[in-house]
Amino acid sequence: MPKMKSNYSLDDLRCFCWVARCSSFKEAAQSLDMPLSTLSRRIRQLESDIGLRLLNRDAHRVVLTRIGEQYFQRSSPLFDELHDIDEALHRDRYQPQGKIRICAPINAGLYFLRNLFYEFLQQYPEIQLDLHFSNSLIDIEAEGIDVAFRVGNPMVENWVVRPLKDIYFMLCAHPDAEVADIATPEDLRGHDTIICRPMLPWRLVHKESGQACEYYPHQDARLEVDEILMLTHGVKTGLGIGYIPDYFALPMVAQGEIQHVLPDWRSQARTLSMLYRDRDHLPMRVRLFIEFIIEHFARN
Repeated sequence: MPKMKSNYSLDDLRCFCWVARCSSFKEAAQSLDMPLSTLSRRIRQLESDIGLRLLNRDAHRVVLTRIGEQYFQRSSPLFDELHDIDEALHRDRYQPQGKIRICAPINAGLYFLRNLFYEFLQQYPEIQLDLHFSNSLIDIEAEGIDVAFRVGNPMVENWVVRPLKDIYFMLCAHPDAEVADIATPEDLRGHDTIICRPMLPWRLVHKESGQACEYYPHQDARLEVDEILMLTHGVKTGLGIGYIPDYFALPMVAQGEIQHVLPDWRSQARTLSMLYRDRDHLPMRVRLFIEFIIEHFARN
């Protein structure tokens, strides 16, 4: 038995489905925005390629053959699905709707980003946000993340990195802690400390001289955590010296809840950055979100 030719045009098959659905070459040609002669030629080419008659036509009507009916019943749902896919892709590109998957560090997310997320949702009611707050560096590719926020060294291959804000850390202790003998980072040795992963080592810079120093607090650590609120509470309790972001620490220093250790020193800048996969070909919802975030930090 000879094999049926398998390299027929799928677009010709789509044209056949339109003719079968309309039961008219003229109506199908109008729907496809195609000359009637071109449509007739393509149907004849399809029948020639597969070696079977699909349509019986006369001056008044078009009737499917038995084989044509089988082809139409099996092929039409495929093109309907392709049409639905095309519509979905069009909505992604041109309409502000759908879900955005976002990850961010817990504390930077809560302090700098949470209200922005709410404002964005209020502005675009057809968009949903799927938020993942974690201090762990998750695999943003494997997790299908659309936009990631990271603090520190955020480089990810083939992702765009947009710096948003510099964050500084400062050393703090309980108000009654004996820290008068601490004049340089080296003097921290022997004092109890609290470690908050992943902020290690403590990279400190003198505000005036620019002298840089890395301090590794492991030997004197009383407590190790991975969350800023736990760190801050441990410092306020008097368990040791902690390396706290200034946006958390400064209000507590002003209230006398903690004291600033080595006030002439602070961390190297740790930058809050936004990462996304591509500058072009973004769904509208993601592009609008990125523009919203950039505009906010540009204003502030």
